[in-house]
Amino acid sequence: MKCPFCGSDSTRVIDSRPADDNSSIRRRRICDECNKRFTTYEKVETIPLVVVKKDNNRELYKRSKIEDGVYRACHKRPISQECVTKMIDDIETEIFNKEEKEVRSSDIGNIVMSHLKDLDPVAYVRFASVYREFKDVNTFMEELKKVLE
Repeated sequence: MKCPFCGSDSTRVIDSRPADDNSSIRRRRICDECNKRFTTYEKVETIPLVVVKKDNNRELYKRSKIEDGVYRACHKRPISQECVTKMIDDIETEIFNKEEKEVRSSDIGNIVMSHLKDLDPVAYVRFASVYREFKDVNTFMEELKKVLE
């Protein structure tokens, strides 16, 4: 493991323990060159997942795309970083538990929306407005009515 501070290959593990979710290992490391400490996480490698987009193009699954959408939706909301990370972990677990090699982007969007709806109604509406591509105020109001019910 390379040191993120000085780039040295000479690092060692000084502590290992299960991470909060018990699906990964948290490792504290120290660099033998600069003596700085850093944390790494070890997760099980999963089968490559292909996402089928709206236009039927295919691309490899990237967690960062879900993270970007969720962080934008939760921007300036009273939601902790830990809560958002746990929700994204739960979303990813749900996607991979389908045990399919391909998943439609619309299915991923629906999973994200169901989790956001439980977490924060404002974040849910923000995400839905982009994901569902609201064309006018009436469509937006219909989605708000669903949240209020």
